[in-house]
Formats: sequence, C-alpha cells, structure tokens
Amino acid sequence: MDYKQAYEKLERYGQQHVLNYYEELTQQQQQALLEQIETSDFENLKYCKDNTTNRRGKITSLAAMQLEQIEKEREHYTAIGLETIRQGKVAAVLLAGGMGTRLGFEEPKGMYNIGITKEVYIFQRLIENMLDVVRQADAWIHLFVMTSDKNHEMTMEFFEEKDYFGYKKEYVHFFVQDMVPASDYNGKVYMEEKWKIATSPNGNGGWFSSMYKEGLLGMIKKAGIEWLNVFAVDNVLQRIADPCFVGATISNGCVAGAKVVKKVSPDERVGALCLEDGRPSIVEYYELTDEMKEAKDEQGQPAYNFGVILNYLFKESMLEKIVDGQLPLHIVEKKIPYLDEQGNYVEPDEPNGYKYETLVLDMIHQVDNCLPYEVERSREFAPIKNATGIDSVESARELCRLNGIEL
Repeated sequence: MDYKQAYEKLERYGQQHVLNYYEELTQQQQQALLEQIETSDFENLKYCKDNTTNRRGKITSLAAMQLEQIEKEREHYTAIGLETIRQGKVAAVLLAGGMGTRLGFEEPKGMYNIGITKEVYIFQRLIENMLDVVRQADAWIHLFVMTSDKNHEMTMEFFEEKDYFGYKKEYVHFFVQDMVPASDYNGKVYMEEKWKIATSPNGNGGWFSSMYKEGLLGMIKKAGIEWLNVFAVDNVLQRIADPCFVGATISNGCVAGAKVVKKVSPDERVGALCLEDGRPSIVEYYELTDEMKEAKDEQGQPAYNFGVILNYLFKESMLEKIVDGQLPLHIVEKKIPYLDEQGNYVEPDEPNGYKYETLVLDMIHQVDNCLPYEVERSREFAPIKNATGIDSVESARELCRLNGIEL
C-alpha cells in the first residue's frame, strides 16, 4: 500500500489524521505505518456512537450434564473421545496473549513460575496436562498457541528454551492475535506514536478469526482436524482435549461443549451457560438478576448454578460459519495512552475512549447447541488471576498440592 492508497482508505472512514506526521517519519516508520493502515479494520469504529451490542435477549436456564450422569457414561464417552483423538480430529488452542501484570510480572503470563521447591511454569503445567492425554491416546495433538504483538517473540523463545516441556515441536504452532484500533468517544483512532495507531487485542472471541487471517485454516483442513478445544492460559489444572468431554459432546449430537463447575455462591464472578432467545449463550455474573439467582431447576437446585471456566470445544465447520459473519462488538471504555495535537505522549488518569472486543460468549450464541459439561472444581479449576487471595497463585498452589502435583 502506498501513501495515496492509504489516504484514500483513511478518507473513507474519516481517519486522515493518522497521516498527520507522515513527512516527519523515517522511511522505515513510514512503511510500518502504511502496513498498519493496510491491515487495520476501521469498520468497527462506526459503532462507537450507537453501542447496541451489549443488549441481551430473553435469558432462560440450561441444564448441565452433571458429574453423576457423566460417571455413568464415562467409559463410553472416553472411548469415543480417544478414537476421535487417534484419528487426528482434535486440536487445542491456547489463549496466551496476556502479560502477568496483575501478578507483578512483566513477561507473558504463561512464563510465570508457580513452583516452590523447583521451577514449575504455567505453560509447563498446561503442557503436562496435555501430555497426560497424549499418553492415554498414544497420539499427538496439534496445539495452536495464540500470542499478542507484545509477547509473541518472548513466548516462542521460552518454548524453545524449555524444549517445549517435552511436547513434540512440530505439533506446536504459534499465531498472533488480531489487534484493532482504539478510538476516542467520537470514533477517531488514537495515535500511540507518530508512526503507530493505538490498538488493543480483539477480545477472546477473536481467536478463530485470528487463526483464519494467519492462514492456519488450510493446515487444519489438511490435518483433518474437526474439533478445536480452546482454553485460557491461567487455569493450571484444566484437562485439555479431554477424551470424555470430547466423547460426551459428540455422543450427544452437539456442535459445541463448555466445561462448567458448580458455583460456590450465586454471586461468584463467573458466567453461567444459559439459553438466550432459545439459543445457547452465557449470562455474565453481573447480569444475573435477584430473580435469576433465586430460580430453581426441576430438582430444586439453583437454575444458574454452573459457571463456565473458559474451556470450550467447537466443531470446526461451525466456526467457519461464524467467522464468515460478524460477531457482536463489545465496546469497552478504557484509559488509552495517546499523542495529543502537539504530538506529546499522554497517559490519561481517566477513561478517554473505547477499545473494541469480541467475546467467546457470543461465539457460543452463534452455534446451534452446546453441552454444559460439569467438571470437579477441585480437580480442574485453579485459575491464577491474582498474586494472593481468591483465584491466586496461592490458591492454585494449594489445589495443585491436593492433586498430588509436586511444586
């Protein structure tokens, strides 16, 4: 893309100010800016004045497949899942674009060491969990690792340095999450540098579109992958490509599955799988009304009693249909560092604009059906979001100890 083409694109969206400093830039900076303009999607910015994406339809409860029911069919489900894995039809997608800032750690979150007497990294724990399934199935599983522009190189170098924690290198594939421009309240993009538009990650719902843009769909097709198990980096106990989960989803004729845990209280800060206008969806904890918190199912148990843990299984063909459409855009008010009209760098004390995200919960709402699959909380849910307290390094270490994992 040359200057004229860049200007014409920006003019269509009213963003010509992006080129204000073009003549001051080095040739290398000019090229970097032109490339960013070429790859940036400014279409989303038109939504900033009319944010309707957070409106919800009619929410009703959706019954989970609970532990007792799973146990009765465990052997059957596991056999189906193992056979599907052996046929190479299951892959995993690790969402690892974040940094460990909330842990006081300025490197990729997955590189954080939770060990006590030895080094045990978050990435390591996840790979060890995958290796359990690899040994059980006697088959390797492709792992796609989504990074961000902030941590891509560090993450790849770390895996190399640690020899992929014993995982087969040719089965690990890195890709960078899409970034989207951040704007002021009128939809004008901010500049982070004179040669760089301020951007933010496109949300956890952007993982498949990011894979698609990286050209990984061809590889997925060639490998015969039909199911993708997507999971977050911070839960060090979760089972990935879990054969019983895979088998239960397939056996019940579902195109998606979601691992859930029984909530410790109605107010726990986790989303609950539900139906929205008759289709599967996720209602966030802050959206639950008092009436919903008090609602009971047929067994007299709380109707919204199971929280999602960001471990989902999707049929790949269904994801292709989703990526061809437009996921709802969530507009989030944030503090966005920017260059002022004099070209000075400003770090605001208060929110000054919008970041634009897509969410996995909206992907769930796009599919025909989804199996809520209960897992035992103490065995599969040890998220690390804080340094201390609830969902922390401390609580995860204790849960690892209870599960016989040496730290």
